This record gives sequence, structure tokens and C-alpha cells, in this order.
Amino acid sequence: MQNFAEKEEYKNYLEKSGVIDALTKVLVGLYEETEKPSDALEFIKKHLGNSLGIDVEALKQENVELKAEVVALTQRVEDLSKKLEAAQKATI
Repeated sequence: MQNFAEKEEYKNYLEKSGVIDALTKVLVGLYEETEKPSDALEFIKKHLGNSLGIDVEALKQENVELKAEVVALTQRVEDLSKKLEAAQKATI
């Protein structure tokens, strides 16, 4: 069981790191919603990043685009490797 000093130290840590402010902003935002979301946890996940100044949707979109680019580049590498191999065989 934690003692009082450990709890206070942990509380101070949360305050200094901005966790309490970020959680408070998200919970107030949830409270102020006129139509409560069906999934409160999803609301918190989505808006917690926003309270920290992070555009979660933009990051998700960028992730999708980068994954598609990786697939395209991987295919291009495979195609070029086959062409190189064919060219090397042709010169032998």
C-alpha cells in the first residue's frame, strides 16, 4: 500500500507533466457534448490527442498514405530487381 508521500509525489508528477490538465480538458469536453457519444472511451481516445495539440486524424491519414507508398515502392524495387537480373543474364 502506498503511503501519503508517494501519492503526493505521483500527483505532482501528473500535474507537472500536464496529464491532469489534458484529462480534465477531455472530460470537460465530453461533459459539454449535447449529444453524448455512444462510446465514451472512443471519444476520450480521439480527443485526448487533440487536447495535446496533436491532429490524430491527420496522422491516421498520413499513415494510410505512407503505407500505400511503401507498397508501391516495394513493388517498384521488385520490378527493377527483375529487370536487373534479366539484363545481367542477357550480358552473360
